[in-house]
Amino acid sequence: MFEGEKSPAGGATLIIITGMSGAGKTIAVQSLEDLGFFCVDNLPPVLIPKFAELIVQSNGKIGKVALVIDLRGREFFTALSESLNYIKDHFTIHCEIMFLDAQDSVLVQRYKESRRRHPLAPEGMPLDGIRLERKMLEELKNSATQVLDTSSMKPAQLKEKIISRFSHLESHMLSVNVTSFGFKYGIPIDADLVFDVRFLPNPHYIDHLRPNTGQNSDVYEYVMKWPETQAFLTKLLDMLHFLIPQYRKEGKSQVIIGIGCTGGKHRSVAISEYLGKMLGASETESVVVSHRDADRDRERH
Repeated sequence: MFEGEKSPAGGATLIIITGMSGAGKTIAVQSLEDLGFFCVDNLPPVLIPKFAELIVQSNGKIGKVALVIDLRGREFFTALSESLNYIKDHFTIHCEIMFLDAQDSVLVQRYKESRRRHPLAPEGMPLDGIRLERKMLEELKNSATQVLDTSSMKPAQLKEKIISRFSHLESHMLSVNVTSFGFKYGIPIDADLVFDVRFLPNPHYIDHLRPNTGQNSDVYEYVMKWPETQAFLTKLLDMLHFLIPQYRKEGKSQVIIGIGCTGGKHRSVAISEYLGKMLGASETESVVVSHRDADRDRERH
């Protein structure tokens, strides 16, 4: 290979899985194995370029690789950055860093349930190790191509999300995830774009609509009937139709759009359903609609 020449890898993909201990890296790698990824756990970052060479030498037999890396110091982050830059300069391999995160309280609870000790606090409190690890991984998290918050996810939900995220690699589609949420439960930390629809008339104050979600036809029609709703959707779709091709042009493989209202049950759900239909009409994107908080606090009658 001549100096500066890139080795072809047949459109190969390399996923780096990292993040907070207890956030779900084991589930993530198992999910990617189910998608046919060649997976390696606890690989030192300095060996990543060697792996890239193996991908190239396989002549297409190894096209999807996932590496689980636990980074606990600046030297590891530097080695990872240098390795990924080397791959970018020498190989035509698509690389992504998926960072798994969760709230501190959730991580503490997971450690208690598993009766495991945190690797950075083997003799101390789990929260001490979690805080130290979060500080160490802050720079890596900022460099990730995707941050996935697993705080409110069960293992099956995390697996479903990862499979949905990476099952479209071969189609070269941009994966668009539209998710509704309630501001009172917090903004999704993995969202790329967040829009607040709390200015719209609220079905919560209509007695016969309150128990239902925005997926109910009566609630949906109530949210959609207002002039301000239609004006907002026209402007929002115009912006998204501009932004999404720009993201694809820059090599982004997924865009997560968060639509929030107060409780995440009525307005945000209806708007998300509408966006899913409109964006899903395109043949160049794969669109998934999800509702994080729609089933919380359901009233019982």
